[in-house]
Amino acid sequence: MIKHECGVFGIYDHDEAARLAYFGLYAQQHRGQESAGIVTFDSDGVYEHKGMGLVPDVFTEDSLQSLKGRNAVGHVRYSTTGKSSANNAQPFLTNYKGRSIALAHNGNLVNAGQLREDLEDEGAIFSTSNDTEVFMHLLVRALRHNDLPGAVKEACYRVRGAYCLLVMMDGILVAVRDPHGFHPLALGRMNGSTVFASETCAFDLLEAEFVRSVAPGEVVVVDEGGVRSETLIQPIPEKSAQCIFELVYFARPDSYIFDEQVYLCRKKMGSNLAKESTPDVDFVMPFPDSGIYPALGFAHTSGLPYEHAMIRNHYVGRTFIQPTQSMRSFGVRVKINPVREMIEGKRICIIDDSIVRGTTMMTRVKKLRELGAKEVHIRISSPPVISPCYYGIDFSSRGELIAAQNNLAEITQKLDVDSLHYLSIEGLLGSVSQPHNYCMACFTGNYPVPCDDCGGKFKLEGSCGSR
Repeated sequence: MIKHECGVFGIYDHDEAARLAYFGLYAQQHRGQESAGIVTFDSDGVYEHKGMGLVPDVFTEDSLQSLKGRNAVGHVRYSTTGKSSANNAQPFLTNYKGRSIALAHNGNLVNAGQLREDLEDEGAIFSTSNDTEVFMHLLVRALRHNDLPGAVKEACYRVRGAYCLLVMMDGILVAVRDPHGFHPLALGRMNGSTVFASETCAFDLLEAEFVRSVAPGEVVVVDEGGVRSETLIQPIPEKSAQCIFELVYFARPDSYIFDEQVYLCRKKMGSNLAKESTPDVDFVMPFPDSGIYPALGFAHTSGLPYEHAMIRNHYVGRTFIQPTQSMRSFGVRVKINPVREMIEGKRICIIDDSIVRGTTMMTRVKKLRELGAKEVHIRISSPPVISPCYYGIDFSSRGELIAAQNNLAEITQKLDVDSLHYLSIEGLLGSVSQPHNYCMACFTGNYPVPCDDCGGKFKLEGSCGSR
């Protein structure tokens, strides 16, 4: 039900660049299931293949063989800014004075609408509805008097919000992470080649070595001379604003992001949740797959039995890809099926990572009641989501967020459960090693970067301004 922003992958100087990019994107499929694309570079030219759908649906053996070159940039996408269409698929590829430029972007610019209007007033023409094209226009203008790294820095100086970027041109690959470090970007090494990915699970699949995270505000330049680190022009905040929801839900549990092992953080969230509120029940049950890891921590700390009384069908896509609410409800029933004998007459504690609209949880609780559950208790391993995200996570508008419109007692009644408890802010921050370096806006409404587009005057289709 929650859309993520995107996943990026880049590799420099490898004779199987396209194929490795394919597998790097495949490992990060959870970060975007609407479109996928790869752009490769060699001495003879630039090659591109992208389309709508999952990575294995977009790419075939023939298309991978057509992507020649030792350098590649790849992208998987969900639309946060810009509608879901083939025109908005990335990497974004353009030509400027005979030079090809490829750009892959993960995040959301909070001043993209204003920048787009300014650029259009200057005569710029846009072919897509996403904020990545806005950045490309800024980049091309900066290239008139800069080399590629300098142009990237100048363009970044004008944008605000969340961005992890991979930019390639003229045999140079530039990776950059915004000054607040909202989303993860990892630097790795593979048999002498340099690789980048949104998450380290991509490196694990490729058997690449994880070197380190790209730091907030850092610009990593890779060319024939090697790898060097530079910084953005603008000041870098003393404290970063890393997206805590990456650790709660989005990142794969086997990834290492923000200097945290995701699996262990989620278990700790469950453990802290159990310390705050453990009901008298027969067993603990996760709603797969997002509830599994906090449920393990909850069961271990509480001493309650851990059971899988709901089985997920892994051949069904995420329910939020359905276009209507009625279809979303149907998708919930298709995706997860109960083990009836485990439910009848039982007192059950459900563990899940979050509740956004509440529709999915209502459907599941209703099913448990129909199957004869004696009691249904819910424990959520994050605080109530009360505010939309403007930095690349496509949360609902505030009016659709169940916790923004209802207090705890009202939510408990709407869900038809015997008890409900959300992990506290303190419990969540107690699950990470650097609690002061996270953006908590979805839980607190305190935004680290004001959103210029949120007033509604300047907005791109699907952007934060329309929420």
